[in-house]
Amino acid sequence: MRDAFPTIRLQGRGGWVAGRDGIVISFFFHDHPEAFAHAVWRALQAYLQAIPPGSLGWYPSEEGELEPLDEKGWEHIRTYLLDPPWKGVWTIELMESPSEAGNYHFEYYARRLGDPILEDPISSVSFTFPTEYLKEHGASHLQTLALQLGHELPFNFGYASFAIVSPQGLFSSGDWKLTEALLARYPGLDAYNNRELSAVIGTHALAPAWLTFLGQPLLGQLGGIDALRNALPFPEVSLLPMDGDRVLVTLDEWPDPIDTQTKAIPPQYRALAQLMEPFLFQYKGEELLPFQHDTNQWLRRFL
Repeated sequence: MRDAFPTIRLQGRGGWVAGRDGIVISFFFHDHPEAFAHAVWRALQAYLQAIPPGSLGWYPSEEGELEPLDEKGWEHIRTYLLDPPWKGVWTIELMESPSEAGNYHFEYYARRLGDPILEDPISSVSFTFPTEYLKEHGASHLQTLALQLGHELPFNFGYASFAIVSPQGLFSSGDWKLTEALLARYPGLDAYNNRELSAVIGTHALAPAWLTFLGQPLLGQLGGIDALRNALPFPEVSLLPMDGDRVLVTLDEWPDPIDTQTKAIPPQYRALAQLMEPFLFQYKGEELLPFQHDTNQWLRRFL
């Protein structure tokens, strides 16, 4: 499985790297930001301890200019995360490179429930790693780290997956035909864009992934851990109960890109997708925009 990962480099129109292969860990919280801001800060500290020192070097200021993540920058980030303006509605993005998609990114989108400007808002946080990190440290190390982050965070849904590492969904600025071809070939490849999705998904789920974290109310809607056990009688699958009536579902020993040119979609992915189908996020409406229609299809790719 170590050698199953394709090398991905998506270039933006200026030749810079808009996306690359790696791992993303994302969590979503259905609560107001003040309820989990300190948990997000603790999770960020755990992430910083796990990645090479100095991997996060830049952040966007209020004016949209990239600033170095020095001592002053960290004090700014700490203040805006733990004591933010505007009732906690704030975005924090920490990145490795000031000019292109790097290996390590932290994205935090704090939103208030019921925000009338957004369709169905929910807060989210994501952490990324290059594929080289996975190969060097192994899948069990990354699984343990994801579980550590999940214990800190009061999620209702979360996941870890092989992915196009690209902050703010910048992969869309590259060659879209190449991106479409990659997503069609590798259903285990995630193209995350929490900036967009956390504004609309509410308490819905996204597609199953290598690690799928289920909290409330979603786990209860699925029928609880017993329903998961009945739906997933596969030797590759493990279920780990977590505090707060939550569970981690592991679908395989390693994250699997699922190269459909060489193999079929593993049955455990289809089985979990079928159980989750009534609660998968889908854009609604008679006249959907092209990207909304494509997103709906892509989120149902295991069905």
